[in-house]
Amino acid sequence: MSTGMDDLYREVILDHHRRPRGSSALAHPDAEAAGKNPSCGDELTLQLACDGDRIREAGVVTRGCAIATASGSILAELVVGRTLDEARRLADAFRAVLHDPEGELPDDLAPGDLDALLGVRRFPMRVKCAVLPWITLNEAVAARTEGRVAAETTTEA
Repeated sequence: MSTGMDDLYREVILDHHRRPRGSSALAHPDAEAAGKNPSCGDELTLQLACDGDRIREAGVVTRGCAIATASGSILAELVVGRTLDEARRLADAFRAVLHDPEGELPDDLAPGDLDALLGVRRFPMRVKCAVLPWITLNEAVAARTEGRVAAETTTEA
């Protein structure tokens, strides 16, 4: 990746960290999951409000590093309007790509700012920070699908 692209991606991450989107708790969530990253200390609560199986609103309240906050902010933007299955596919694809130095996100998932987080692959200890919101999203989707409201997760290697 060129230095110019590194700088651009760094700015995208900093913008999402400084002004996180969807960073408020939802008044009436249909699903909620709490995520923790013990190696970094990141913690977040992710909430979804749905119309049927389509995500109407996402709230990601993060207490943690810039990467975890930016990743949660990007997630909050990208999942609104998607079905629960599409959100799960996006989360699984992002997680897989971060663990594969040559991996790319599928075009049909329209990743947008998510590309900015791919540089985290060069820092293995920071990958957990970037995937925490997405692992937590999968837990919230599973809770919603199973008729539960809340779930909890911890990142793993």
